[in-house]
Amino acid sequence: MTSMTDWQPAQLTQDTGDSDRWTLNFGPQHPATHTTLRLVLELDGERVTRCVPDIGYLHSGFEKLGEHLNYNQYVVVTDRMNYISPIVNNVAWHHAVEKLMGIELTPRCKALRTIVQELGRIQDHLLCVGAAALDLGAITAFLYGFNEREFIYDLLEDLCGARFTVSYTRVGGVMQDAQPAWFGKVLRFIREDLPAAIRDVENLLMRNRIFVERTRGIGVLSHDDAVNWSVTGPCARASGVRRDVRKDEPYLCFADNWDGRGAKAVDFKVPISYGGDVQARFMVRVEEMKQSAAIIEQVIAAMPDGPVNVGPDAGVTLPDKREIFFSIEGLIHHFEKIMTNRGLRPPLGEAYGCIESPTGELGFYLASDGGNCAYRARCRPPCYITYQVFPKLIIGHQISDVVAVLGSLHIIAAELDR
Repeated sequence: MTSMTDWQPAQLTQDTGDSDRWTLNFGPQHPATHTTLRLVLELDGERVTRCVPDIGYLHSGFEKLGEHLNYNQYVVVTDRMNYISPIVNNVAWHHAVEKLMGIELTPRCKALRTIVQELGRIQDHLLCVGAAALDLGAITAFLYGFNEREFIYDLLEDLCGARFTVSYTRVGGVMQDAQPAWFGKVLRFIREDLPAAIRDVENLLMRNRIFVERTRGIGVLSHDDAVNWSVTGPCARASGVRRDVRKDEPYLCFADNWDGRGAKAVDFKVPISYGGDVQARFMVRVEEMKQSAAIIEQVIAAMPDGPVNVGPDAGVTLPDKREIFFSIEGLIHHFEKIMTNRGLRPPLGEAYGCIESPTGELGFYLASDGGNCAYRARCRPPCYITYQVFPKLIIGHQISDVVAVLGSLHIIAAELDR
C-alpha cells in the first residue's frame, strides 16, 4: 500500500511511455462521495492499482473548539460531527466530561441516554444500509430506510424540540425528561414500524442477484488487518473482531448495578461475521438494528423513576426554570453558571471516555487545568480511523466497486477534518 507521504498531486493526463495507467479524481463532486470526499485513483483500464484519499473539504475545527467552549456549550459542536446520528455524539462527549469530573448519573438519566443512543444507532444504520444500496442503484431500499428515519426524527422532536441537531445532553444529565407518552411511541416504533422496514430491506436486497454479486467477496478486510489498522464498530465485527465497548467497557445500562439497586446489565448479542466483505458489513448493521430494538425494550420495561439530573450538591446542573423565574436564589445560581467564570470547573487531571457509536469507538480525551473549558480536547472519531483502510481494500477492484466499498465503510466526512 502507498503511504500518504509519497503521494504526488494527481494529473488528469495519460501517463507517457508503455503504461496505460490513468489518474482519475473520484469526487468530491461524485454523488457517491456526498460532495466531501476525494479519491485519487490510479487505474489500469478499469481496475484500481493505487488509491490515495484526500480529505479537507469540510473544515470544522471541532477539536480546537473544545478548548474554547465550556463543557455544556460544546455539545452543539458534537451534533455536527457525525450528523447522521448526532444524539450519540452528545452522549459520548458528556460521558467523557462526567468521567473527568467524577460524576455519577441518576438511574433515570442512564436509562434515557441508553434509549436515545440506541435510537441513534438505528437511525445511523438505516441511512448507511439504504445509502449503500442507493449508490449501487437500489433506490427502493433507500426509501424504506429513510422513511423509518423520519419516525426517529419525530421521536427526537417530541423529546427535546429539535429534529436534527438536538444538543440533548448536559453535564450531569439531560436537557429535560421525557413525557410518559413518549415511551409508548418508542415501543410502537420498535415493535411495529422498524421490524417491517428491516424485513422489506432484507427481502429486497439479500435475494437480489445483482446486489449480492456486487457485494459478496468485494472489499475484504481480514481479521488481522482490522486489528492492526485499529478499525472498530460494524466494520471490525464484520471481520470477526469481537469488540464492543458496550460489553468490554460497560457504561450506562450496559453495566451491572446501573440503577444502584442491583439491576443487571441489559442483555443483547454482539453480531459477528467472518466474511469481512461488503455484504458482511451490510448484514452486521442489519442485525445490530434488531439488537438495538431489543435493548430499548428492556430499558423501557425497567425504566426507573426519579430525577434526570444530578442533585444541586454536585454544583454542575442549572436550576429549574421555575426557580430562575420566581426566586432570586435561582436567578443568581443560573447567572453564576452561565455568565461568570464560576461555572463548571473540573479538578486538575485528564480522562478518556468512549462509547460504542454506530460507526465504532467514539472517544474524547480531555485535559483540565481547573478552568471552565478543557485545556486540551482530542477526539477519536471512528470514521477517521476506518477511512485509512480504504486504499488497501480497493486495490485490484474495478471502478464500479469503489462506491460499494466506500458505502459499506460508512464514512462521515465531518469526522475527518479537524
